[in-house]
Amino acid sequence: MNGAGNNSVAHVVIGDEEQGQRLDNFLIRLCKGVPKSHIYRILRSGEVRVNSRRVEATYRLCPGDSVRIPPIRIAARPQNEMDEVAKQRVDLPIIYEDEAMLVVDKPEGIAVHGGSGVSFGVIEALRRQRPQAKFLELAHRLDRETSGILLVGKKRLALTALHDMFREHGAGADKRYLVLVKGRWMNNTQHVKLPLHKYLTESGERRVSVDAQGKASHTVFRLLARWPEASLLEAQLKTGRTHQIRVHLSHLGFPILGDEKYGDFALNKELKRHGLKRMALHAWRMSFHHPLTAAPMACLAPLPDSIAGYLAVLDGKGGREYTAPNYEEILAAS
Repeated sequence: MNGAGNNSVAHVVIGDEEQGQRLDNFLIRLCKGVPKSHIYRILRSGEVRVNSRRVEATYRLCPGDSVRIPPIRIAARPQNEMDEVAKQRVDLPIIYEDEAMLVVDKPEGIAVHGGSGVSFGVIEALRRQRPQAKFLELAHRLDRETSGILLVGKKRLALTALHDMFREHGAGADKRYLVLVKGRWMNNTQHVKLPLHKYLTESGERRVSVDAQGKASHTVFRLLARWPEASLLEAQLKTGRTHQIRVHLSHLGFPILGDEKYGDFALNKELKRHGLKRMALHAWRMSFHHPLTAAPMACLAPLPDSIAGYLAVLDGKGGREYTAPNYEEILAAS
């Protein structure tokens, strides 16, 4: 959260992961360490505003909403600890940059922004890396455990155009992921249309399940390679629901290797002993139009060694059953 916890006003732009949340619950989770009584006081007083308007605590957030949060004094982490975190995470790979936007190859294990118990994320690292930058805001989100392409706006006009593009889903950006799953996937191409419902666990953790009353969700899976115990797929998002790829695959009986929320937990422990210590989901390719010039663009993020290394382990066992014609081309391009 930009500016929270000090003497400045914070403005938070809501993404797909926060949509549908009540404003009070969003603030409680975002402002860790702040008493609930204080959260409700600033809500009642109108110090918190959504799109420059006063709203009720029960207001349901929508993607693109701009939430104004007044200065809130919370216990700060020691500066030397924050500096050390910044040093560790400031060197983020940049795939593309111009005056309007930049494209980051996000490493796995790093949140896209601080908050909800995470003190430092990609956006904070970029701001620390570029202190002269007047404007840096996330255009969309990636799960902490997912690596790959992440777009950041450098101008408000560009950010708004990117938000509009992502709202269009299939008509906007073409987002593709490489994902390694448990089991022998048989169909070369499979369209999965399963409605998804978001809910919170008793501990306040966000989860998603397939539910007939949920929101329409559509993923296209293409088989790239198959081994007796695992398959490598390309996943193309036609909608952008929270945890969409992870839940669709888990529901079908093909959980993502290393997924600690929806995966095979016993298998994940075994995988760590064989070198796969992360969730095998990587945002490898995104095609879209430039937010200001409308020029067509295609960005690629190399497959991380942490996943490529395990593909080599599978190949080393000598049991690859299927290879798509474009398998080697995709791996080389990524």
